[in-house]
Amino acid sequence: MDRLPLPLDGITVVAVEQAVAAPFATRQLADLGARVIKVERVDGGDFARGYDTAAQGLASHFVWCNRGKESVALDLKDPRGLAVVKRLIADADVFVQNLAQGAAARLGLDAATLCAAHPRLIAVDISGYGPSGPYADKRAYDMLVQCEAGLVSVTGTPEQPVKAGIPAADIAAAMYAFSGVLAALVRRGTTGRGGPVEVSMLEALTEWMGHPLHHTIHDGTPPARTGLAHAVIAPYDAYATADGGRVLLSVQNDREWRRLAGQVLGGAGYGTDPRFATNAARVANREHTDALVARALGVLGTDEAMARLEGAGIACARLRDLSEVAEHPQLAARRRWREVGSPVGPLRALLPPITLPGGGEARMGDVPALGRHTEAVLRAAGMTDDEIAALRRDGVAA
Repeated sequence: MDRLPLPLDGITVVAVEQAVAAPFATRQLADLGARVIKVERVDGGDFARGYDTAAQGLASHFVWCNRGKESVALDLKDPRGLAVVKRLIADADVFVQNLAQGAAARLGLDAATLCAAHPRLIAVDISGYGPSGPYADKRAYDMLVQCEAGLVSVTGTPEQPVKAGIPAADIAAAMYAFSGVLAALVRRGTTGRGGPVEVSMLEALTEWMGHPLHHTIHDGTPPARTGLAHAVIAPYDAYATADGGRVLLSVQNDREWRRLAGQVLGGAGYGTDPRFATNAARVANREHTDALVARALGVLGTDEAMARLEGAGIACARLRDLSEVAEHPQLAARRRWREVGSPVGPLRALLPPITLPGGGEARMGDVPALGRHTEAVLRAAGMTDDEIAALRRDGVAA
């Protein structure tokens, strides 16, 4: 049987993007087969290129979010550079931008303007707080939005709130932009029309606040910050093992607690002890509950602790650092690692989590050097060699 093509083969995306939110969204599209033309500044490109040099001299953020794209370096403040972008958009299926609030509209690159001119175009505006309201013009970096959306308030210990260790607001916005494009492409397939797609980082991350937000709205009190513990379930925490590891376990119901007590804690009586027999009792006596579990696991090595817990049917996990994640046996067994090309040579990269059995593998293209595709893209757009040379000479293209 012939393998199915990647679902976005034949789709062209133009992106005027920077940092994480838009680039991560368009990388998903590239992985699924879309051609993504990334428009960057001539003076340094996407500023995420300069965040660090951890990936053999390249920035880890940029490597993560920008494989498989064609980099075109243009000065959009010059009318000639802007005209080139508009020419590219005229032939595209999707346009994505996450410029500072108001910048796209000043350039005529906002979704409303572009969709009026190109009815089949899907145009995505990603912003921090949305195009209206008192916060519309506020700067919206990831950590700021984590604070505004309340994520920081529920993350950390009772004494200290902390931000998430990943750019959660950027990722949330990126994934809603990605799914918004897919939905709009389906709608265009039935109606023939594209249209605007709006995503704000605040609204995306507030949606992800789910349980803590609804707990607060309906109960009137926010869940407590409990570190790795769970606010309303016990035992549910990470416990030290004898060889320096840590194992996280979760007991979801009283049947599981009785199995844990009898097969791991060494005392079946704990299963029916009124101090621990119900989840409500265990939460009320969390300190004693945790002490029982900590004492039992603290004399076992990590491997033995995991085996005991799994043998008792208790949900558990190793608390891994990122070096251990990079060598995770499950990812290795499922062959999830690949290499992608880059200006500094091959780099290790994880297959995207959307797997389409029976179809082609995700298209994990190279991480582009700044302006690597400028000449080819401009020539394909109909520009002559002399016109391209003039743009380069005047610093409008690089």
